[in-house]
Amino acid sequence: MIKEFQKFLMRGNVIDLAVGVIIGAAFSGIVTSLVEDLIGPIIGLLTGGVNLAGQTTTIGPAVFGTGNFVQAIINFLIIGFVLFLIIRAMNRVLPPPPPPPPPGPSTEDKMLVELQKLNDNLSKRP
Repeated sequence: MIKEFQKFLMRGNVIDLAVGVIIGAAFSGIVTSLVEDLIGPIIGLLTGGVNLAGQTTTIGPAVFGTGNFVQAIINFLIIGFVLFLIIRAMNRVLPPPPPPPPPGPSTEDKMLVELQKLNDNLSKRP
């Protein structure tokens, strides 16, 4: 079981996924800083000094962190847009995949050919 687990971990897809998660986490930190340290203050200037991170909405005893939610949405949009740009650039750089091979004859077509051969052989008999 340990060797099977080791084989699983050493497969290329698992290692690629691990690298992607680590880079994604680092990128998420950059985007969070961008939103909190640059975009947040700009929005604060435009809204008259309102700090997004500190915005809350209170309904009865419940306090909702609406500002944090808005920041999370901005983070998501930025990350999504950057990923879109990266994938778009990769699609332009990478060669297009080769066209799929033409489909071969279906099983029915093969059977019809065999039946035709049998029929021809039977009709050639004296």
